[in-house]
Amino acid sequence: MAVYQSRLTEKRKVAEGTMEFVLEKPAELSYRAGQFFDIILEKSTPDAEKSTYQHGFSFVSAPYEPYIAAATRMRANSKFKQALGALPVGAPVKIEAVWGEYVLSRKTEQPAVFLIGGIGITPVRSMVAQSTHDASGHKLTLIFSNRRPAYAPFVDDLKGFAATNSNFKFIQAYDEPSGNAADESGVITAEMVKRHVPDIFAVRYYLSGPPQMVHAMRELLVKMKIDEEDIKTEEFDGY
Repeated sequence: MAVYQSRLTEKRKVAEGTMEFVLEKPAELSYRAGQFFDIILEKSTPDAEKSTYQHGFSFVSAPYEPYIAAATRMRANSKFKQALGALPVGAPVKIEAVWGEYVLSRKTEQPAVFLIGGIGITPVRSMVAQSTHDASGHKLTLIFSNRRPAYAPFVDDLKGFAATNSNFKFIQAYDEPSGNAADESGVITAEMVKRHVPDIFAVRYYLSGPPQMVHAMRELLVKMKIDEEDIKTEEFDGY
């Protein structure tokens, strides 16, 4: 994989406990929406463990956008995340890219359904943004589950894509009352999926995020008799 020079241009809170880090996009970098990359920081000591200065992140940004970005839940027990959070705007970083096959099919005939919780939204935001920009014709449904609205990153972006892309259906689900009657209540269930997906056997499912969430959603789909060939997953490290 290639290593590129970049720098931090912005960092911002995108949900309770979640930060987005915006980086300068190297001119020669090319990637597909849904893929991931590594951010490489300066070593704190010559013999520092790799996990303290290098970490993988999904692209939150879409390829058409003029920057690259990653987002993460900030953890006090992660030396890397604490170092990244302390990095001043303008600081140089390196990125190593690209990896991953968690991407939309180039064929548009089979609809895509995303069953996502919390930080698992990051590659999905990239895919939906690119599909909307390209008017690709992919039929996309996202059920996005969070404890409460304050914990849900990129909701405004997703609402904007849904407003302009008639092929994108966005459903929010919260464990606690959101105050919006249109939102689903509780965790994602088979019944919830069936309410929003007319033919549950005719679509491809995308699951991303911390392993616990991905495993739970895969188990749900298997119990629903979904063909495992129609399930794509991306498990995040460090959760």
